[in-house]
Amino acid sequence: MKQLIETIVLPLVDYPDDVRITAEESDNRIVYQLFVHPEDRGKVIGKQGRVAKAIRTIVYSAAGSHHKKTYVDIVD
Repeated sequence: MKQLIETIVLPLVDYPDDVRITAEESDNRIVYQLFVHPEDRGKVIGKQGRVAKAIRTIVYSAAGSHHKKTYVDIVD
């Protein structure tokens, strides 16, 4: 799943070396935390959060085969 998020995010940002994704897994959920350069944060979120919503939609649908709730957080 980290690879999918990277594939989506890397073409959007100006500082691809600063993109970092961590995963925290518990019994019933997985939280992916996306860290980007501060100047790229707006590009990843998009106007009115449209890009972030699209990223989350793709990840949620890809994670449908897992039996855990999946979240994607864009961290400051």
